[in-house]
Amino acid sequence: MNTVQKFEAKELAKIQESKQVPDFAPGDTVKVNVKVKEGSRERIQAYEGVCIARKGAGLSETFTVRKISYNEGVERVFPLWSTRVDSIELIRRGSVRRAKLYYLRDLRGKKARISERTSGVGIEARDEEAAKAEKQAKRAEKEEAKKAKKAAKKDKSKAKAAAPKKAAKKESAAEE
Repeated sequence: MNTVQKFEAKELAKIQESKQVPDFAPGDTVKVNVKVKEGSRERIQAYEGVCIARKGAGLSETFTVRKISYNEGVERVFPLWSTRVDSIELIRRGSVRRAKLYYLRDLRGKKARISERTSGVGIEARDEEAAKAEKQAKRAEKEEAKKAKKAAKKDKSKAKAAAPKKAAKKESAAEE
């Protein structure tokens, strides 16, 4: 390993600590939040489309995202570890059998659609576990809400039953 490679490896490790990049491949729909400088202001602009290619490795790795804007195909190439790329969100996984999807440039409408991948390489068990945990949390939350509602209903009925007794006690105390 030469000096440049050592330097790149060190810089990449530093960047990876601070930046979370999801594991995505060509065919996946991604949302890239890019920092855009306009005059003295800086804002974040979302760019959502299909990843059609990934190239390179290390610090110089890039990916190409294609979207259709006003019936015109628009492609942008982003450096994966650029400081201008604020974050990358994985919207959905696509099922494709190619590493470079340049053929999508010639397709229009439904022919350019990519089916969703629900299993296979890249879809970890932890994704499924996270979904299960989320479902269980929602289920537990619903059960707690039901229990709280029942408890409130019981308290309300007890209060209604106790109200006539209290009123009778007040009347008897007032008569004496």
